Amino acid sequence: MIPMEDEFKYDFDILDPAKFWPEELIPVQLVGKLTLNKNIDSYHTESEQVAFNPGNVIPGIDFSNDPILQGRLIAYHAAQAHRIGPNFQELPINKPVCPFHNNQRRGPMRYRIDVDQVNYHENSLANNTPYTTPPEAGGYEHYPQKVDGRVVRGRSESFNDFFTQPRILWNSLTPVEKKHTIQAFSFQLGKVESESVRQQNVNLLVNVDRELACIVADNIGVEQPEGTHVPVSTSYPSLSLANVPFYAATQKVGVLIGNGFDADEVTSVIQFLEKNDVFVDVISERLGTISGEGGTSIKANKTFLTASPYLYDSLYVVGGESKQQAKFMNDISEFVHNAYKHYKPIGVATTGLPYIRAFENNNLSGVVFAANNPNFNKDFLSAIAQQRFYDRI
Repeated sequence: MIPMEDEFKYDFDILDPAKFWPEELIPVQLVGKLTLNKNIDSYHTESEQVAFNPGNVIPGIDFSNDPILQGRLIAYHAAQAHRIGPNFQELPINKPVCPFHNNQRRGPMRYRIDVDQVNYHENSLANNTPYTTPPEAGGYEHYPQKVDGRVVRGRSESFNDFFTQPRILWNSLTPVEKKHTIQAFSFQLGKVESESVRQQNVNLLVNVDRELACIVADNIGVEQPEGTHVPVSTSYPSLSLANVPFYAATQKVGVLIGNGFDADEVTSVIQFLEKNDVFVDVISERLGTISGEGGTSIKANKTFLTASPYLYDSLYVVGGESKQQAKFMNDISEFVHNAYKHYKPIGVATTGLPYIRAFENNNLSGVVFAANNPNFNKDFLSAIAQQRFYDRI
């Protein structure tokens, strides 16, 4: 949020939807807290039929000249009437707390039975109801914005700086983020069959960073571009994901386990993770009860067949025994290899060491061992919170 008088203070157009507002220049302001405390009960009723519309505002809020917002103010109502039906405001998910929210009548899927005679203001047949609350009585009032100049259909000149902010973003990335960006461009452009289109994209990328463009060019089989990037050295730490806070809460851990596990150790770890709001899936060769030492059991809710290593933020490798031991070990090894190459944290129970031996000569950053480690629970939780260990590269 910025004061109205600061609209033209910055060297970028604040209404250009392709531009970002750096937090270093325009600090984030906390305006409230939204707590998500439940999931929806019915996908179709509560998600597929929901109708958000930026035109639904309350007194005290008005519309800026943001071109994307202006377009949506026009398009959303028509799109929702087509997608859901003309009376979509009457559906429970869209119905406001106040039942009298508009004066619409008739049309398909009408819920309300209209017994009043008229639905317009300034009438004599219904004692001038329905009526709109005037601004002096708390009703809606538009902001009296002063407008100067000529209105035309066209792009503002202030929108035409295409490369300064991409250059700032590139300057703000860590080496790992830059490597990932290069890989992303190489992946996407590498799928383009037209060599001419690939070359044109590389010729644009050179305006952002010459090294970026040249590496991508080599990767996708086109000529390195001429020229160099725009002369901008500015960077903002807030633009790097490395500078955002990281938490273990809501991360998802897959527990790879079989029969014969150490009951006290595994139970302690799972309870500790769940106490710290980490989601846990128990993955084994089959669904149902997995038996540990001393008669303790744990229930597997996923199998190696129904789960995927890509869906977990971290792994807790327990291992165990199986009637098909070779396949069991191969299944666990596949999960572990995937997590390791994607730099994810891996917790290793005392019984899980055999599954890590393939990495003994590798960088084991982010691999936390329970053996001879009285602080394993806390160390593993810290690793989960860090999320990625890029020094394995």
